Amino acid sequence: MISTAVNELASVVGTRAACAALAISRATHYRRDREPRLGPPAPRPSPPRALSAIERTSVLDLLNGERFVDASPAQTYATLLDEGEYLASERTMYRILSSAGEVRERRHQRCHPVYAKPELLAVGPNQLWSWDITKLRGPAKWTYFQLYVILDVYSRYVTGWMVATRESAALAERLIADSARKQGIVADSLTIHADRGTSMTSKPVALLLADLGIVKSHSRPHVSNDNPYSEAGFKTLKYRPDFPARFGSIEDARAFCQAFFAWYNNAHRHSGIALFTPADVHYGRSDELLVARAGVLAGAYAAHPERFVKGLPTPREVPSMVWINPPSKEVPLA
Repeated sequence: MISTAVNELASVVGTRAACAALAISRATHYRRDREPRLGPPAPRPSPPRALSAIERTSVLDLLNGERFVDASPAQTYATLLDEGEYLASERTMYRILSSAGEVRERRHQRCHPVYAKPELLAVGPNQLWSWDITKLRGPAKWTYFQLYVILDVYSRYVTGWMVATRESAALAERLIADSARKQGIVADSLTIHADRGTSMTSKPVALLLADLGIVKSHSRPHVSNDNPYSEAGFKTLKYRPDFPARFGSIEDARAFCQAFFAWYNNAHRHSGIALFTPADVHYGRSDELLVARAGVLAGAYAAHPERFVKGLPTPREVPSMVWINPPSKEVPLA
């Protein structure tokens, strides 16, 4: 071995010269020449300035006591110092807490409930509604109008909307009641989903839904993905070319929304429902229109089949079911 050769040569010329002659560092030689240690390493001896076990226990009891349980070691250290008492340094207090697994938050914390992910399904109109409120800029800075919108998730049809000067549970209650009456909603046939705004979670709205036999559902806190259809509708509204930067008055806002929702329901070709209008899907006209589209495509194929590489084209169909948070598919075990 190299270490043996170094030792033999070192007995003649010395360790430094022997390592230089054999192109090996002295540290490597000393490490290889050291006898292997059996068993676990010896415990590190406690330095003479370290606190005793009794002192460490008293410091830990003080930090966890009623007086300092809500205070940091720095605050505890300074308080004791001002009172003329010194038990340990601030860093030592942290080390004692670390050895006891208490470096993290030691105070009693409020436990927030675990909110289940809403999984809602609609297979037809007036089974699942989504509603939300967005702000419309008013004529001056920091002035806003509140736009309430109720949307049918399956058909994307806006069943009700309102522009008001404030967000109010009473206004939301009135809008929901009017929309349910216009659509002829019967008890136990509809679920309304919303986020956790004050109007959405208010008691008047909850009592109204209970009286109408409508099931309420709410998004998880701070999870906008739980209410995607309302958010997408607001984006369509605010990305319109004629959407103004500000509205001059609440009458201007209402006039704009009147024209927009008429276009959205009756003329907007929605990509999520096979490019039909929400009114076509909501009122059952999409099946007839689908047959007509298929006839047009069949005629185009018969006239020029060479233009359709994949054969006879078929029109897109309206999705048979629409989910808010579809259940995740379980991966089968191998």
